[in-house]
Amino acid sequence: MRKIWAPWRIEYIQQEKSDNQCFICEILEEDKDKENLILFRGEKAIVMLNKYPYIAGHLMVAPKHHTAEIDSLHPATYQEMWQLMSKSVLVLKESIKPEGFNIGINLGKVSGAGLKTHIHIHIVPRWSGDTNFMPILTNTRVISEALEKTYDKFMKHKNIFDE
Repeated sequence: MRKIWAPWRIEYIQQEKSDNQCFICEILEEDKDKENLILFRGEKAIVMLNKYPYIAGHLMVAPKHHTAEIDSLHPATYQEMWQLMSKSVLVLKESIKPEGFNIGINLGKVSGAGLKTHIHIHIVPRWSGDTNFMPILTNTRVISEALEKTYDKFMKHKNIFDE
């Protein structure tokens, strides 16, 4: 029998969870972008790697303003988030060459939102055959690359966000 090791997941599994906790707001207050996997800080929004990804390269775009409601975002925040989402797709295309993308927003717990208090856009790169039996039979996902290595690949294309 093969074993799959994902030791970074234990931090997430064992951490105390609270409805008041917002990891996005917490990391925005820190000056540790690489450690927190923040690729870009815009005026109103950020781009970051998902620390607990569905697949290697899973990015998120989030407003700096803490809100769970899409209708409470300022129009300038909408615009910047959309631009950063589009530029994130370019960074992914340049750095890891996915064949497609899933892009979406989960609003509320019933929609699957892991963080229901701070709205964010998921940008998930996809490849033919990137799904397999693991999630179906074992409720386990296999992430093919360490987050730090993926982060470094993306940072080589950071100039896309500045354009």
